[in-house]
Amino acid sequence: MEAMKLSGEIVTLPLHNANMEDTIDLSRVIHSQPHSTFIFQIKGDGMADANMPDGAMAVVDRSLRPGTGDIILAMVNGEYTVKRLVKAGRNWVLHSENAFYKPVLITEDTDFQVWGVVTAVIVDMRK
Repeated sequence: MEAMKLSGEIVTLPLHNANMEDTIDLSRVIHSQPHSTFIFQIKGDGMADANMPDGAMAVVDRSLRPGTGDIILAMVNGEYTVKRLVKAGRNWVLHSENAFYKPVLITEDTDFQVWGVVTAVIVDMRK
C-alpha cells in the first residue's frame, strides 16, 4: 500500500476572495482526525468520473464508519481498491466511477476489509 501519513503541522492559506486577514486551516479541512488519517495515491482510472484521476491523492480517515454512498479504500481479495460503497438489498457492492468497470459484489466468500473513508482528494491540475 502506498500510503503517506499526514503531519500534524498547521498549514494556513489566505482566502483570495475574502478579507485578506481571513485564512483557512488546510490541515483541519483535509484531516480532522490526524491520528487516523493518511493519504493513498490513486492508481488507474476506475474513479475518474468522481474527479479522482490516476495519480490523485485520496485523504483517507480510518476513524469514520463507512455508509452507503461513501467512497472507501478497501482491500478486496488481497488488493487495495478505491470504490463507492453501496448497499443493495442485503448485500454491499463496490462501484467504480467509470462505466468501463463492473461493480464488485461483496459476498461472505469475498476477502474484504475497509481501510477507511475517503474524505478529500488532492489533484495536481497541471497534469
